[in-house]
Amino acid sequence: MNQDQIKDQLLKLEPDVEEFFVILSGKQSKRVNGLYKPDTREIIIHNKNFGDDNEMMYTAIHEFAHHVHITNSLVPVGPRAHTVEFRNILHELLGRAERLGVFRNVFDTTPEFQELTNRIREQFMRQNGRLMKEFGAVLGEAAELCRRYNARFEDYVERILGINTKDANTVIKFHAFNVNPDLGYENMKTVANIRNEKERLRAENAFLSGESPDSVKRSLSTRGNEDEDPIEKLKREKRRIERTINSLQQKLSAVEQRLAGVGEAD
Repeated sequence: MNQDQIKDQLLKLEPDVEEFFVILSGKQSKRVNGLYKPDTREIIIHNKNFGDDNEMMYTAIHEFAHHVHITNSLVPVGPRAHTVEFRNILHELLGRAERLGVFRNVFDTTPEFQELTNRIREQFMRQNGRLMKEFGAVLGEAAELCRRYNARFEDYVERILGINTKDANTVIKFHAFNVNPDLGYENMKTVANIRNEKERLRAENAFLSGESPDSVKRSLSTRGNEDEDPIEKLKREKRRIERTINSLQQKLSAVEQRLAGVGEAD
């Protein structure tokens, strides 16, 4: 597969995107499989790193996700590359690629992966979820006992059990909200910390349907802000940047004063 063919495949996933360039380095790299240069809009792929085109296509989609993220964002993208927003874009692009036949998901099509996935979910994620849900019920008993004896629950869990109070309260919610243990511990935490019952159920169903944790968390964070004015969003980002600049200027001024003081002492 050459660079023009790769670009054509990427445009199938997101046709309405700023111009970009795909470059095959013709080299092998021990550090990275590919990289994206935002200044020149270049996706560089070290094509000698891969055993087949499907593996190379994953890297192409990954770097293309950076291009989509940076060029489509209404606010400046910070220096941290692999944010929740980026990963959500990447997962959406991979999903489209699988549906269009641009990328083959070996996890769903290879028997060894299917067997291992089922084993991990059943023997570890589900069992751990069930155990933690039962643990939540026991911690609930501890909270009730603390109330009966006028003792502080946080003192009990932190000093006696050696558990963070926030974590203990979250685990109690596993039982109180009847969170599905099939989600696994980490996803159960996300669901348990949603106050609204309908939203909890929606998030739970999203996890069970195969959505990634980043996708579910993003949908929760943007819920209710779907009609937000882009101008207001930009203004808010401008105010945030101005506060950052002001803070840095104050720190710079303090350092300059200290340097001046040292110079006078010499």
